[in-house]
Amino acid sequence: MKNTTIQVQNLKCGGCANTIVTQLSKLEGITDVKVNNDTNEVSFNHASDKEFEAVKTKLSDLGYPMVGEENSLPKKAKSFVSCAVGRMTK
Repeated sequence: MKNTTIQVQNLKCGGCANTIVTQLSKLEGITDVKVNNDTNEVSFNHASDKEFEAVKTKLSDLGYPMVGEENSLPKKAKSFVSCAVGRMTK
């Protein structure tokens, strides 16, 4: 298992963090998901590059693209929805 930490965009609160942890934990081969709202970092364990790519795709789909990737208006809007869902499911 390899531990990876990446910085993401649009991370605002505990609701965002809750959504990210919940959704990434559902991915096969991904364990020990942690979110640091102060540094906008997401860390997780994975076995291969395939799982890493799945995490990047899922984060982008949720509205939290990695720093350096395109952060379009639709992605920003998705992050607000993911944030709200995360707050309701706490």
